[in-house]
Amino acid sequence: MKFYSFQIIIEKEFDDSGYLATALPFQSASATANTIEEARKNIREAIEPHPESMLAHCQIIAQHEPYCESIS
Repeated sequence: MKFYSFQIIIEKEFDDSGYLATALPFQSASATANTIEEARKNIREAIEPHPESMLAHCQIIAQHEPYCESIS
């Protein structure tokens, strides 16, 4: 099993008291939550199928150096 590390961005939502998490380079994967910890968990679940799908389609999985926090 190979592990990947991706940069995530967690932002406070303007409309309510929740948080929005997105993962680079998977702009289509996002997750919302009431807490930062829950946002981390939700974004991990949201991006989990992406690397396997990309590998199956012979796409390159871009890796970034950790900036703030990363999911590994």
